[in-house]
Amino acid sequence: MTTRVETPQSWCMVGFARADITPPVGIYHRMWGAALHDRATGIHRPLTATAMWLESFDRKQQKVILGLDHCLLDRDEFDRIRALVAKAVNSSPENVFISMSHTHGSAWMSRTRSHLPGGDLIGPYLDMLGETCAKLAASAADSAELATLVYGTARCSLARHRDFWDAVSKQFVCGFNPDGPSDDTVLVVKAVADDSGKTLGTVVNYACHPTTLAWENTKISPDYLGAMREVVEANTGDTPCLFLQGASGQLGPWEGYVGDTAVADRNGRQLGFAALSGLEALPEPGTSFVYAGPVVSGAILGTWKHKPFDAKQEEDSRRWQTHDFTVNLQYRMELPTEAETRAALAKWEAEEANARAANDTKKVSECRARSEQMTRQLTRLAALPAGKGYPLRVSVSRLGSALWVFVPGELYQEFQIEIRKRFTQFAVVIATLTNDWQPGYIPSAESYGYGIYQEIIAAVSPGCLEALIETVGREIEQLTATSPSN
Repeated sequence: MTTRVETPQSWCMVGFARADITPPVGIYHRMWGAALHDRATGIHRPLTATAMWLESFDRKQQKVILGLDHCLLDRDEFDRIRALVAKAVNSSPENVFISMSHTHGSAWMSRTRSHLPGGDLIGPYLDMLGETCAKLAASAADSAELATLVYGTARCSLARHRDFWDAVSKQFVCGFNPDGPSDDTVLVVKAVADDSGKTLGTVVNYACHPTTLAWENTKISPDYLGAMREVVEANTGDTPCLFLQGASGQLGPWEGYVGDTAVADRNGRQLGFAALSGLEALPEPGTSFVYAGPVVSGAILGTWKHKPFDAKQEEDSRRWQTHDFTVNLQYRMELPTEAETRAALAKWEAEEANARAANDTKKVSECRARSEQMTRQLTRLAALPAGKGYPLRVSVSRLGSALWVFVPGELYQEFQIEIRKRFTQFAVVIATLTNDWQPGYIPSAESYGYGIYQEIIAAVSPGCLEALIETVGREIEQLTATSPSN
């Protein structure tokens, strides 16, 4: 019978910093194909950048994690910001991890859209963003102190499966599916300073597309994340809360695609209170919960007590190992060509012109959406490396009794479910959309062949998610089986 319960912990140097990165009103904002506006008309809540500095106990290894309230960045932009941040903290770009919250209420941040209404503001904004991230990372590093990361879990029903079969039109639509499975895991982390015992900051790792607000929303917004952070930070000493997007490929809020910002705030509070329940349940750092024996009272009671770590546990909590590797994911055979996509774009643009002439607003909206799909497809095709497969760069670190997994793209929930299932002795942080959004969606093999949105636009072939799971699992097994190098 179990007589000892361990809470995953990491003992290292930790620092946090926060900055406002809200774009100017009037910037190009059209994130949704069905949107009839181009420029942002206002601000729902500020967009933020949150930096977390992690450094090993012996000060020989470090990481900078930057959580940005944006949907996507071009790969060149990721690389540019990572280089600026690395220089600011005297480290290497390989130690910089930029993770997108994936809010669809932010502006579309690509210099390729500079010619569109409000696009002239994109370049100057991105220049500012890089400088801000560099200063923010330096601030987080300068404020770092010895602390313990304490990990826990909670549950939240905000995220729901979003592949719904429309029996009338006989097609799958991307929307709330009450019958579909959804991972409700909220992984939380609290950084507690050794000297003062104060909370330095928190991390919330959850898988749910921030798509509460859609085409009817014309305001810059972090979606549900703004209210989530507000709830958590108000109850943790106003310290920064870093959000890391999990494997949310087929998950979204069960009430979404609206223009009402109050719905986004309600969704955010739901996640915020769930995260707080997990944070409140965490024990004091550096302790185990141990059975302490019976006490005779009205009944014979079994007592448990928090006991300090012994020397071996302290040593294990300082372990720091990192492994970076590449997984080649095969492109799908039927990947559209650039010529085919441009032809489709020209067709929809011509139909839009005809619809405008006929004052057919509904048709104009559809044509704009279809044209936007083709424009985004051209962007994806241009960003894919030549060859037969996509070289997906993965980083896995063991910090004490926790695993931090950083991976680009939009992975299906099966990735995080399976990795956590295989390594139950660890807390597993899964941060997707990190350092690149390509190759886009990586669906499960069983989801192909049904005309589901994520499958239609996926660049990689069926089986790639399963191959990725096996490779990452094998690499983690090797990493955790070896002794630390320092």
